[in-house]
Amino acid sequence: MTAFLSWYLILTLLGWLTFPLVYHLFPALKDRGYTLARTAGLLIWGYIFWLFASLGFARNDVGGILFAMAVPIALSVLVTVNRRNEIADFLKSNIALIVTTEILFLIAFAFLAFVRSANPELASTEKPMELMFINSILRSETFPPHDAWLSGYGISYYYFGYVMTAMLARLANISGSTAHNLMTSLIFGLGAIGSFGIVYNLLGSSRNANHQTEIPEARPSSFIASSLLAPLFLLLVSNFEALLEVLHRLGIGWTKNAITGTWNGPFWAWLDMKELSQSPVQPFGFVPDRYLWWWRASRVIQDYDIIGGFREVIDEFPFFSFLLGDLHPHVLAIPFGLLAISVAMNIFLGGWKDGKVNLMGAQLTISPSGFFFAALVLGGLAFLNTWDILVAAALIVFAFVLWRASEEGWNWERLEDLFLFALPLGIVSLLAYLPFYLGFSSQAGGIIPNFMFVTRGTHLWVMWGTLLIPIFAFLIYLWTKNTPRPNWKLGLTIGLGFTLILVLLTFFLGILSLLVEKDIINATLASYNMTVAQYLGATSLRRLANIGSLITLLAVLIPALAFLFAKSEKQEEDEESEQANTSSLSFVFLLLTLGAILVLAPEFVYLRDQFGYRINTVFKFYYQAWILWSLVAAFGVGYVLQNMRGFANISTRVVMGLVIFCGLLYPVLGLMTKTNNFNPVYGFDLNDFARVQRENPDDAAGIEFLLTQPEGVVAEAVGGSYSYYGRVSTYTGYPTVLGWPGHEAQWRGGYELHGTRQQDIATLYSTARWDEARTIIDKYNIRYIFIGNLERATTAVNEEKFVLYLKPIFRQNGTVIYAAP
Repeated sequence: MTAFLSWYLILTLLGWLTFPLVYHLFPALKDRGYTLARTAGLLIWGYIFWLFASLGFARNDVGGILFAMAVPIALSVLVTVNRRNEIADFLKSNIALIVTTEILFLIAFAFLAFVRSANPELASTEKPMELMFINSILRSETFPPHDAWLSGYGISYYYFGYVMTAMLARLANISGSTAHNLMTSLIFGLGAIGSFGIVYNLLGSSRNANHQTEIPEARPSSFIASSLLAPLFLLLVSNFEALLEVLHRLGIGWTKNAITGTWNGPFWAWLDMKELSQSPVQPFGFVPDRYLWWWRASRVIQDYDIIGGFREVIDEFPFFSFLLGDLHPHVLAIPFGLLAISVAMNIFLGGWKDGKVNLMGAQLTISPSGFFFAALVLGGLAFLNTWDILVAAALIVFAFVLWRASEEGWNWERLEDLFLFALPLGIVSLLAYLPFYLGFSSQAGGIIPNFMFVTRGTHLWVMWGTLLIPIFAFLIYLWTKNTPRPNWKLGLTIGLGFTLILVLLTFFLGILSLLVEKDIINATLASYNMTVAQYLGATSLRRLANIGSLITLLAVLIPALAFLFAKSEKQEEDEESEQANTSSLSFVFLLLTLGAILVLAPEFVYLRDQFGYRINTVFKFYYQAWILWSLVAAFGVGYVLQNMRGFANISTRVVMGLVIFCGLLYPVLGLMTKTNNFNPVYGFDLNDFARVQRENPDDAAGIEFLLTQPEGVVAEAVGGSYSYYGRVSTYTGYPTVLGWPGHEAQWRGGYELHGTRQQDIATLYSTARWDEARTIIDKYNIRYIFIGNLERATTAVNEEKFVLYLKPIFRQNGTVIYAAP
């Protein structure tokens, strides 16, 4: 409880201290950045701290953290001195917004902290990796922080989110495992108020560039109520998989053969979603009880190679991540991605038009402070989760171009604006985080054509239906009202043209692969027993058989583009007007368009990585698309309900209520399963180390002892990923010779840096010769040799040499730690 309160107070104080600065940075937003203050403050504070520690201006300690905090505070003080009356007036006239934001943040933060305290384990999936990063940073005096799973090297991963986590942990004086669970909860809270603020600003921007009221009868209080749909759709509403789990558990769609006694489910066999194709356990019930049933929701898309071999695809969505408890970069980036969306919206609405930036001999119409803040946000996203920078950059750049088009119309100068803004923005965002890039290596290696993996329309709707239904309701409503007037010709041209470009790109990359990797391609085709022509024919037939997904996505993309380039009534009257429409509705369609592109792109191409197929591309693209589409769905429902009257309003509320009910089945039932109905066997606790003390008391005692000793390289057993291996380095943050080999190879693009580390550690434990062991100790500068049950189970430990030549500094039952000289 103390840890939670300390974090809450720190973030609340940070938000208030940063608000004057964001008030200055977001002049076009109705909330003036109030809902973004905590996130923006954390980004600026974290950036200054990381930069100072990387350049040697500050140390990684409480003094360095507080020194870094002085920078955003000083900037806010500067703004306050010049605009204190204006800021005071805003606060007085927006009490309802402020109170709602504060209550929402407290409830969201406390809710997930309560959930994590009922299920705080950090032993599964990649949670040990995340904890290792946090503790590595806590133990590093300067930056770049050392990699606790590869002694002698710094972290080669996007670790900015873990810097922020460690920063808050040190300031609150709590352990890394407690900080892990609190940071997951904090991201949930920041995501709640960030999404709420975006939809509030969209609904509140009631007048477009032509001063036409979009929501004429709406009151500010209704904006607030409708805006609460944003955190609901983003963070809680999930896909339809839980509904299918309930129907499956109820036995619906299954019949029993009276003769053989077997159960048949034609619908479930057709659905083809692994465990759901198997007959349900009897007696039938309502609550799913299959082991790890909630995991299937993140594996809805089913991919098969051309000969029917199954390939797992990850299609996570936010609540799955929070239920799982992973603090992975894609989760850490959520509130900062929302901050980037707000930056784009502010640009789109003309918030930074009062200023000039001189770049490469030309003048860019944008506020200098806004330009550099946009670069800071973009660079921060790349440092948080590199995948996110592509979407955020596209959104910000196109928002700028559309705003310029609204000011001066569509002409060739917009192309100049695009390059003049995008190139310097990218360069500045890169230079701002240059120390990170100097030690970072990416596993991405180009674009691969996707011929054989096609998403079934059924699976697409199971995954996206809870967002697509509100989105289609919104589009249909606007279509019937014909306001704004959609540009169907342009929408069709761009939508179909973009799809055609993806098809041509697929074939071009395929031809290129045949030329460059001919032997590999031929070997692959030989394994399928196919020629190139047969392969292309089979994949084309598969794509035609699953055309439903493409039709669905085009049904989103084409209207989104048509409304994005729609003209207002005033522009329709002036037939020569080439100005773009920059109402808040247009920005919503920009979000919808980018989301559709993210879902559509993996149908044709994916990024080359160590997985060799589209598993990771679908994962990363879908996750970002969920963020964009959830905001559109929330805005769309709020907009439609504020405008509809009578029976149409009631029927829409009923349909949306049913969709939300189905979407909330997953969080409700998932939480019941994961928390044992909020009745944890060992009580509520945010510290996962208590589990280690229960399950492996000797290991835990050894780890606690090491934390009282000077830092040094630890030798411990080396084993596979997603396991208990690497546990000493994970919980201490002290570097070990090698942690999870597969993950280190993934982060560094290969196994070259591993050398003979794994074999050397096995030899260190098993050899009977002291001179051989001493050579390995000297080679890796090993200070501590940890011998526990895991080491004894992994290797035939020959301890005699250690007894003769080294001093045991810790011993408890079968666990012993030797100190090397």
